[in-house]
Amino acid sequence: MTPFASEIIGTTILMLLGSGVNANVVLNKTYAHNSGWMVITTGWALAVYVAVVVAGPYSGAHINPAVSIGLATAGKFPWHEVPLYIVAQMFGAMIGSGLVWLMYRQHFEETVDAAAKKAVFCTTPTIRNFTSNFLSETIGTFVLIFTILYFTDATITDTETVIGLGSLGALPVAFLVWSIGLSLGGTTGYAINPARDLGPRIMHAVLPIKDKGSSDWSYSWIPVFGPICGGVLAAILMQLLS
Repeated sequence: MTPFASEIIGTTILMLLGSGVNANVVLNKTYAHNSGWMVITTGWALAVYVAVVVAGPYSGAHINPAVSIGLATAGKFPWHEVPLYIVAQMFGAMIGSGLVWLMYRQHFEETVDAAAKKAVFCTTPTIRNFTSNFLSETIGTFVLIFTILYFTDATITDTETVIGLGSLGALPVAFLVWSIGLSLGGTTGYAINPARDLGPRIMHAVLPIKDKGSSDWSYSWIPVFGPICGGVLAAILMQLLS
């Protein structure tokens, strides 16, 4: 599998399971309706785990433009590959969220609340203040990228004998995203990933969803540039501390 295909597939899985848990919680007549924030944050963490398991061996499983840009800023990923990764991530995010709509379309029809329908696709702040919202996304993504940059391989340094856990090695990323969601996600819904928010927001705008309301384009730049800013700042600090 090529890195481009891997990023598409990985991000598709991320959004299929991530937006899927959103749909399961917020849409009417689902088994998990109104089951709460713990279910959502756990679902997203496990979505990251599955996506990293699938894409990791082929592309490094960035599945997030902020990760690609952060790694490139830190000198751990070539800049010329960043645009290709971002295009793949956007495609994957749109495909994954589209599949969620296809699967839950009858539940969209049973749901009157336009805000709930939009919440399946993209984030919305609980208190609308662009400065605070931008700061929230920056801080959340800073924690994500800074921690990722300090992940190390489990090796015996004298022989380079790998003692890692194979696919279970994706668990730290899942726990990291889970922690961010539980601790820092309550203000904006913790996009911490430009593709995760922008791709599905585009799908919300174009899909034939009845009474879906606005896609809120005036807010859409926050979950794009906030995470990118957080990723770059994390990379710069990491370099300063090295």
